[in-house]
Amino acid sequence: MVGTVLQHRSESAADAAAIPLASGDEGGLVSDAAETAPGELVEPGRALALADFAPPSVGAGERLIRLAYRFGISGSALSAPFRKPAKPRLLATVANPLPGNRTSGTALRAGHFLVHGVKSPIAQIDFAGAARLAPPLEKVVHSFSWLADLEACAPREAVAPVAERVLAAWLGANPKYPARPGKGPAWTLANAGARELNWLVHAPLILSGSNKALRAKVLAALGDTARWLDKNVGRSEDLLAEVAGWSGIAAAGLLLPEGKPRRLFGEAGLIRALGELVGDDGGVLSRSPLAQIEAIGLMVRLRACYQAVRRDPPQALETIMGLLVPPLLALTHGDGSLGSWQGAWAVDGGEVAALVEASGVRTRPLRDVRQWGYQRAVAQKGILQFDAAPPPLAKHTRSGCASTLAFEFSHAGQRIVVNCGGAACAGGLIPVRLEQGLRATAAHSTLVIDDANSTAIMMGGKIGSGVSEVDLDRRTVQGEKQGGATRLEASHNGYVGRYGLTHRRILILRDDGTELRGEDLLVPAKGKARNGKVGYAIRFHIGPGIDLGLSEDGQGAGLALPDGSYWQFRIGGDGQISIEESIWADGQGRPQPIQQLVVQGLVSRGGGSFAWLLKKMG
Repeated sequence: MVGTVLQHRSESAADAAAIPLASGDEGGLVSDAAETAPGELVEPGRALALADFAPPSVGAGERLIRLAYRFGISGSALSAPFRKPAKPRLLATVANPLPGNRTSGTALRAGHFLVHGVKSPIAQIDFAGAARLAPPLEKVVHSFSWLADLEACAPREAVAPVAERVLAAWLGANPKYPARPGKGPAWTLANAGARELNWLVHAPLILSGSNKALRAKVLAALGDTARWLDKNVGRSEDLLAEVAGWSGIAAAGLLLPEGKPRRLFGEAGLIRALGELVGDDGGVLSRSPLAQIEAIGLMVRLRACYQAVRRDPPQALETIMGLLVPPLLALTHGDGSLGSWQGAWAVDGGEVAALVEASGVRTRPLRDVRQWGYQRAVAQKGILQFDAAPPPLAKHTRSGCASTLAFEFSHAGQRIVVNCGGAACAGGLIPVRLEQGLRATAAHSTLVIDDANSTAIMMGGKIGSGVSEVDLDRRTVQGEKQGGATRLEASHNGYVGRYGLTHRRILILRDDGTELRGEDLLVPAKGKARNGKVGYAIRFHIGPGIDLGLSEDGQGAGLALPDGSYWQFRIGGDGQISIEESIWADGQGRPQPIQQLVVQGLVSRGGGSFAWLLKKMG
């Protein structure tokens, strides 16, 4: 759960027929006289049961060691109390399980960091963090995730000197470790934990050179960073950062000498933190696919460390891996790339596939992710994604978005209706000044009242008050002539306090995937009746490469897709359609110009209903 209640309710057969399935001639809206069979309620899928996220079962002696290490007794004193501390070294070489980006690695060899389309000269980077970098670049630089990119672009002997030069510059700029986290971007728990893990996984790149002095510095930094994480992992900025910190501790316990006490300490903390990070159906509490990817990546790299020392990871880590992958797959479109939710961009399908393959989890996407909040409906070549939950709590989110009741729709791998996405990569080619706008309700394909966000957008990626409750009903319905459909209905209370109106959205995807019907309703909340009118806009951000043209009557639009197919969009009622400019973040987090269809007008505070239809022609 995300801290709020999702209410699941059944509807009558009459409600199920409110938007009929049979389509009218010429792609127009149909009359309410068309018949549908009574709805068959689809029961929520059985929730995957989380394992007991308690520390791994160990003997009394190991429990005592873990407790003593937690209270500050050194690993050498616990592992070998009558011997001198072991010299710094690595106990094994890790095989990197996740390939990096070859293009970004090539840019590094040429002297630049390449992050979301922006080249930043390495020579101009302030590794000490006094001059703040753009947030995406800052994360890449200080987490050392760029080591995977460098490794992907050329043989080790060709790229190791580049890695050593950059690492030497970073170590020179960070000679002292702060007492507490937050003293500059290098010393957040998220970056420090990921850095320790990446140093250990990519050790051959940074320790294979002939410079003995640098090698000694790197080995010392590995030990110092592990000790810093030991002391500060409880002061993390959020749960995902805590998981990164514990992953670095566990990896150091596996690969550095006299590490058994640290490993026992790290495993216990990691499993507890994962239990707090992940909901019952496997989705992280931030509801962000980027956070889901990061959590899976941390587990994949840590498991490679276990494999390097020929040790099995705790069973709970394998369990959590199996839980994390299916919700992520629920947000993939037909081409394998991700939908744009909670600050994410349309992460490339190849990157997602490589991550899933490295996880070793073979599974299908969850279609009905109640706790994480995303509904997925697949109808042959059509894929519908629907945000049917409140936004995440502020303490969990890094790029929280007011996207409740927004949807994305694709057909045959072509995105037709999208969200803008990209708030989390602002600072690349997407300017930082757009970050808050990309998190707004208007940047998503849903209804907006009076240009106001359904949930308040705050600074620093946080969100405020707004949607606190979402009702959801999912069912299959059967039409007499044209087969069945999946019907999703949800409502939220984000506009009740300001306007006295509840937004309800009904989506019906026909089983052949060629027709998506919708109805947006504004319903007066009980005891909130008001006089007057208020402006509304229903926004449909249209996917890249699609040509739009308005119909002569102003009640529809034609969509010409790159694959040669033609779709028609029609509305009912008094609203008018216009075409406006929009922006979309592509698979590399780069901005692409797109267009949006906007249905707008005035609606009585007594409520209103707006039906629409998206249909493939021919």
